[in-house]
Amino acid sequence: MSKKDNKINDEMSGASEFSDKEVLNDEVQEAKDESQESREAELQARIEELEDKNLRMMAEFDNYRRRTNKEKLELMETAGERIFTEMLPLVDDFERATEAMQKTDDIEAVREGIKLIQQKFIGFLDKHDVHAIETEGVDFNTDEHEAVTTFAAGEDQKGKVIDCTQKGYKLGEKVIRFAKVVVGE
Repeated sequence: MSKKDNKINDEMSGASEFSDKEVLNDEVQEAKDESQESREAELQARIEELEDKNLRMMAEFDNYRRRTNKEKLELMETAGERIFTEMLPLVDDFERATEAMQKTDDIEAVREGIKLIQQKFIGFLDKHDVHAIETEGVDFNTDEHEAVTTFAAGEDQKGKVIDCTQKGYKLGEKVIRFAKVVVGE
């Protein structure tokens, strides 16, 4: 073979080698593109799954909120109903006392009847955790007492409750009516 033939052979083998590299690069690029497309498809499916899950959770939370609001409303209505139902015997007792007052001249019996009704009512309040606020001889407390007036009572009674004009009440630890009191100055 001549030098010329060798040179042509070398060029052809180089071209063949270059052509093989191009094909190989194209195949690698195609594999990368396919891998990228499959990865994108996987990510898109995951996004759709998460969006669906988010939508379902929002709907579930909205249903939960509606249900609990409805239950709270029903609970408040039935709690009020229960209390009033338990008060009805007290109303019956007052009606009987009123009838008895009209038919009898025995004031002592009427007083005793009213006293029993009062004790029954106080028991009812205790049962529902309603208690009178202490006022006798205690220090004036703005969290429980409302000062109606002040009265000069001497140094030992300064800042203390001297008299109660209207009882105050607590439901548990919450004041539902302040005690109206006279405070010493």
